[in-house]
Amino acid sequence: MKYVAACLLTLVFIACLIAIWLVHAHWLHVDVVFYAALADAAIAAAITAVVAFVLLRRSLPFSGLERLLMLLVWLLGGYAFAITIPTMIDRSLSFYILEKLDQRGGGIRRDAMADIFRDEYLPEFRLVDVRLTEQVASGTVEIVDGCVRLTARGRYLARFGRYLRENVMPRERLLSGIYTDALTKPYATSDGEEKDYVCQ
Repeated sequence: MKYVAACLLTLVFIACLIAIWLVHAHWLHVDVVFYAALADAAIAAAITAVVAFVLLRRSLPFSGLERLLMLLVWLLGGYAFAITIPTMIDRSLSFYILEKLDQRGGGIRRDAMADIFRDEYLPEFRLVDVRLTEQVASGTVEIVDGCVRLTARGRYLARFGRYLRENVMPRERLLSGIYTDALTKPYATSDGEEKDYVCQ
């Protein structure tokens, strides 16, 4: 009986999460898609927990450990939803390529793809504005007098990310028919270069 109840409560959580996300996405302000989806997942988990562990506590006598495990499953499910549905749709270059190919009649010359990203993707999705908004909201950058600057947290994450890229990511990755380690050190060609866009 407990297993059936747990499965039914999980379905209640999923329905609640979808309903909250749709309301949030259609009628409320969203600063960062991923954070909004995480907040919605936490709200859905809290609502489901209140229903299961407060309103129905006499008819569903779950132990404390069982309650904790169900709550963790719901939160992890909410995280999986946040990262794989709204965030993936918002960020996915793969989806963009498919949508752009469909928009252009099903085919685009291979040698024009870089131009598509530069001339169409960046302005269509306001990519710079979106990513800067996310970074400011995350506390990793700040914009001061027209200059985008790393915060201490941002500097730590940048170095951590670079370390992971160089030491954890695949060394031999297929790119345009050739296996290469180019993406483990993508900044190798630009490190040390003086650029006129650097803030003083």
